Amino acid sequence: MKVLFNILYYTFLAAVVSIGLLLVSSLMPIPGAAEVKVVKSGSMEPSIHVGSIVLIKPASSYGVGDVITFGPDTKVQIPTTHRIVDTQGEGASQTFTTKGDANDAPDPAAIRRQDIDGKVIFTIPYVGYVLDFAKKPLGFALLVGIPALLIIFEEISKIVREVRVLLRSRRGRPGRGSQGTRLQRQYASHEIPIKPHRPRVD
Repeated sequence: MKVLFNILYYTFLAAVVSIGLLLVSSLMPIPGAAEVKVVKSGSMEPSIHVGSIVLIKPASSYGVGDVITFGPDTKVQIPTTHRIVDTQGEGASQTFTTKGDANDAPDPAAIRRQDIDGKVIFTIPYVGYVLDFAKKPLGFALLVGIPALLIIFEEISKIVREVRVLLRSRRGRPGRGSQGTRLQRQYASHEIPIKPHRPRVD
């Protein structure tokens, strides 16, 4: 039973930590580092499903076939994740033609290199729904806040239990004067018979 509890507990712990890390990466990306984006449309179906998360990272070069994320990421605008189908020019002036796998035609506007957030490294289906929910106050409380408090409470309880065991073990160690105390307890419990006092006859 204890083994099952430990498996469930550490699985729960890993899930909470993972959601927290994904949330931080999504809300506070570090420039030049990998970051997480949530796919909002089905334009890349069946390669990338709606509600997936994509991990993107800036690359030194981009070419035909690469899936990239580009465009602003604000409350009113969301970035686009599409595949490069053609390139024009070279170097800093290079532009890219992109297209969603599910779309019939390429995107109307060419994408400049400086507009690209990064190349898609891998995707995880449907986790974006969880991440979007975690960004809301109720979702954050249910998925991160309350679980984190439960984990902290459990860890503090473990520390308290360990301290109590340590204190008990120290109390049980024989020390100076403990022999007399133990004999007194044995006399009191009649483990050692008390011999009646007999008057001395000269």
